[in-house]
Amino acid sequence: MKVGEKSVKTEPIGSLRRTHTCDELRSEHDGQRVTLMGWVHRRRDLGGLIFIDLRDRYGMTQVIVDPAQGEAFEKAERVRSEFVLAVIGRVRVRPGETRNANINTGDVELVVEEIKILNPSKVAPVQVSDYQNVDEALRLQYRYVDLRRPSMTQNMVLRHRVAKAVRDYLDGQNFLEIETPTLVRSTPEGARDYLVPSRVHPGSFYALPQSPQIFKQLLMVSGMDRYFQIARCFRDEDLRADRQPEFTQIDMEMSFAGQDDVLGVVEGMLEHMFRTVMGVDIEMPFPRMPYHEAIEFYGSDKPDMRYDMRFHNVEEYLAETEFKVFKAALEGGDSIRAIALPGQATASRKVQGELDEMAKGHGLAGVFFVGRNEDGSIKSSILKHVGEENIQGMMEFVGAGPDDLVLISAGPKKELLSGLGKLRVDLARKYELAAKDNFKLHWVVDFPLFAYDAEEDAVYPEHHPFTSPHAEDFHLLDSEPLTARAAAYDLVINGNEAASGSVRIHQRELQEKVLECIGLSLEDARQKFGFLLNAFEYGAPPHAGIALGLDRLVAICAGQDSIREVLAFPKNASAFCPLTEAPVEATQEQLDLLHLKVEQPSA
Repeated sequence: MKVGEKSVKTEPIGSLRRTHTCDELRSEHDGQRVTLMGWVHRRRDLGGLIFIDLRDRYGMTQVIVDPAQGEAFEKAERVRSEFVLAVIGRVRVRPGETRNANINTGDVELVVEEIKILNPSKVAPVQVSDYQNVDEALRLQYRYVDLRRPSMTQNMVLRHRVAKAVRDYLDGQNFLEIETPTLVRSTPEGARDYLVPSRVHPGSFYALPQSPQIFKQLLMVSGMDRYFQIARCFRDEDLRADRQPEFTQIDMEMSFAGQDDVLGVVEGMLEHMFRTVMGVDIEMPFPRMPYHEAIEFYGSDKPDMRYDMRFHNVEEYLAETEFKVFKAALEGGDSIRAIALPGQATASRKVQGELDEMAKGHGLAGVFFVGRNEDGSIKSSILKHVGEENIQGMMEFVGAGPDDLVLISAGPKKELLSGLGKLRVDLARKYELAAKDNFKLHWVVDFPLFAYDAEEDAVYPEHHPFTSPHAEDFHLLDSEPLTARAAAYDLVINGNEAASGSVRIHQRELQEKVLECIGLSLEDARQKFGFLLNAFEYGAPPHAGIALGLDRLVAICAGQDSIREVLAFPKNASAFCPLTEAPVEATQEQLDLLHLKVEQPSA
């Protein structure tokens, strides 16, 4: 192979094997003859010597080649970044002033006696450096190079360690790891299925599983008692920035169990994982927040609890005001809420204007501010309308300190809470109120069992149709199904929905009733779910379960905003793989074998 103007001859590895990794050598190895293998991270010519930083998955070692080494030096002159080398030499302790505290092997260097060029490399289109900003499309196209970057390697190692910690803990809790089918029957679970045509059964299709939900429930009916699986799942969802068509979840199910049992196992598992993998002790047990409180006080069913900024109903402090915005809101049945933004009491009019625009971007009518002048006195455009006494009382009520800026907004309650929830997240991001290495885990419980889609005039399950209602709400299924609560629970980590689960229905009559509530006739229910309904008649135990998103969990641990950073070979935001160019059109021969005809959508 030619690299530049020089011809590079490769050599077979033969029986040569490395004695150490590029992260292993220490001062106690001084004088030892060793063999390292890896990639050239960087090559430098200094004072007649050639310095090579040799890198592998484990770390980096500095290699020195002296002109006196003849053939080895000639080879080193041909070497470029990302060449694959085997180097043989002796370990030498570096002089004190040349030691490198930034790498684990920084106290030593390898003085080379022999070099084998195992494979050269073209100039990589993606720099193997964490200090280069590279277009993501290029990174995904050359992912095999991108994964060599130390940060990406660390993410893959972290993913492995998280999965191993999960397996170790659940094994110790008598869970069985059982695989469920990948080619399954299409069932309505919320998103669209990926369909797989059957050659053996022309005109029939398998689906790729959106989750192992039905099979894990059948495993409970089978007496497996405690099941888990690190499962691949597939959903043909509308394109979103950080969604993948295929993803991995830590799937669990327990017999003779309820909500507290599942939550206890998950808390123990995550306590073990954070301690062994991250060296972090998390708060135990996890706080629990009812769904209605999450919406009422944070405008979200997955509030980030690394910061406060709780919403406060301040209508009583504004009840007597003649200020037209608040007066009209109260007379029209709208709501008024306030939040305290830490540390921004003296925000300028310009900054307040920017925050007002931010609020309007989330569907709010706007916000009014109560801050402080430099002398500590109240500064607000509503002061003369509301009065200082009411303002002081309101600030005390919302827990605003002398350095905090209070934001007040009015509007229809549902839209107001939703908009403030989004604004709260944006404010925390803008003012860096949430450290990525601060892990706050909590449960959201007591979700509604059903939600109503006004456009479709349809009732649909808030989680999935196999979730049990609260036992005390069974009677509401006949009269007021939209008021029934689900025995469901979500785990929230730093504002991300990290897990979702529920107590399951295990009785045929109740399952048929819930399916009826979402518009499935008895005939449709038996046609789509007959195998599950039948199983419930053969001694199905009470059971409950949960699924944690492994991709999101690892991303949170790695401090990454995108799950693509913790996936080896992700798709892009268009569900396209720049590396393999999947999906591709099928050949006519393939279509004929499957008895399929493709009709392209009209322009």
